[in-house]
Amino acid sequence: MLWRGRRQSDNVEDDRGDSGSGGGLDGGGPGQFRIPIGGGAGGGGMSLSGLIIFAVVALIAWGVFGINPLQLLNGDGGALLPGGGGQISDNSGGQGNGAAPANDEMKQFVATVLAETEDTWTGIFKSQGLTYEDPKLVLFSSQIRSACGFASSAAGPFYCPGDHKVYLDMTFFQQLDQQFGASGEFARAYVIAHEVGHHVQNLTGIMSKFNQMRQGMSEADANQLSVRIELQADCFAGVWAHYTAQKGILEPGDFESALNAAKQIGDDTLQKKMQGYVVPESFNHGTSQQRQTWLARGYKNGKLSDCNTMSGPL
Repeated sequence: MLWRGRRQSDNVEDDRGDSGSGGGLDGGGPGQFRIPIGGGAGGGGMSLSGLIIFAVVALIAWGVFGINPLQLLNGDGGALLPGGGGQISDNSGGQGNGAAPANDEMKQFVATVLAETEDTWTGIFKSQGLTYEDPKLVLFSSQIRSACGFASSAAGPFYCPGDHKVYLDMTFFQQLDQQFGASGEFARAYVIAHEVGHHVQNLTGIMSKFNQMRQGMSEADANQLSVRIELQADCFAGVWAHYTAQKGILEPGDFESALNAAKQIGDDTLQKKMQGYVVPESFNHGTSQQRQTWLARGYKNGKLSDCNTMSGPL
C-alpha cells in the first residue's frame, strides 16, 4: 500500500501510555461496534421476517433524522479528492502501557488511512448535498474509557456512537497477523475503514434506529440484525477501498489481503478456531463468506446503492 507522503489526519488522539481510567473489561461496553475476537450478542421477541420488514420500513422512516439514508444508498459514489504516494514497514507500535514515540511509523500509517477515509466520505456526502463529520480515532494501550463505557484491548477495535470515536489498540494488528493469519497493510486499513463505516451509519441515523430496534428482540433476532449492520460496514469499507484504488494507492495483492482479513474474522471461522464448532444463532458479524462478499460488493463499483444489507438475503 503506497501511503507515504500523503496527508495525515489531525483527528488522531494518542492515549497510549495512559493507563486508562478504570477496570479493564474483556468485552465491548454498551453501544460499541467492534471487530470481533470471539462470538456473542444480546437481546429479548420479534421474528426474523418481522425484523426484516421492520428494517425496510425503518429505512424509509430514517429521513426524520435529517439525513436520508435512502438518498445515500441510491447514490453513485462520490468525487475523489487529490492525494500523494508511499509505503510502510512492519512496526506494530503501541505495545503495553508504555508511551509510544509521538510520530512512530504505525501511528503515521493510521493517520494516513484515516485521512483517506475523510477525503473519500467527504466527497461522497458532498455529492449527495450532505456534510460529512470527521470522526476521531483514539489510540490506546490495554484499556480505555469511552462514552460507551470501559473496554480493554481484548475487545478489539471498536466504534462508539456516543462520542463519534474509533478506538484502536494497535497491538490488534499483531494479533491480526500472528493469530488470525491476516497480514498486510491493507488488511489493517480495512479494519479502520470498517469502523469508520459504523461512523457513516451513525451520521445517517442507521445506527440509532438499529439500537432502538434491537431493544425488544430475542437474542437470536438481535444477532441477525447485528449481522446486517456489520456487513453494511464491510460494504462501506469496500466503497472506500474502491476510491482508494482509483487514486493509485493500492499495490498488487492489497485488496486480496483485506478479503483474507474479512475471511479470518468471520464468525464461523473464529468460532471454529476458538471452540472447534460453530453456533450460527450467535453470529453477530457475519460468516467469512458473507463478509468477503459484501466487502467485494462495495469495492466493485464504489456505489452505496450496492450496500443495502437491510433487506433481502445476505
